Amino acid sequence: MLFSGIHHVAIICSNYLVSKHFYTELLQLKIIEEVYRQDRKSYKLNLALPGEGQLELFSFDSPPKRVSRPEACGLRHLAFRVNDLAVVIKHLEENSIQCEPIRTDEFTGQRFTFFADPDDLPLELYEDISELQNKTRQAHSS
Repeated sequence: MLFSGIHHVAIICSNYLVSKHFYTELLQLKIIEEVYRQDRKSYKLNLALPGEGQLELFSFDSPPKRVSRPEACGLRHLAFRVNDLAVVIKHLEENSIQCEPIRTDEFTGQRFTFFADPDDLPLELYEDISELQNKTRQAHSS
């Protein structure tokens, strides 16, 4: 295999303060580093994702709006793995973030839903019950 993992995903936002609040306060991603690049009049915020990956949040003056619907060619969405879909949906809805109805992946049997960031970027919650099942097995074998 040529790659050992994903290092980062970059997102360009239209309103830096709104997006920073969304990703750090509502989604609870931890700040690694925040810099203002004077020459580009742009913020770059590095956020820790679970595991080793990062999300890079950029601000630029007047970026063009991303086409989300109808679906366009290119990167489609960012998916977050969660252990308990209901808990995360409840947290989002308590913070006025609407989620689509829960669906079930026809191939894996795992449940998932979508919501959007402040710029309407599609974000997915994908419930990975295999990790939860492994922890339950380990607890019963101890």
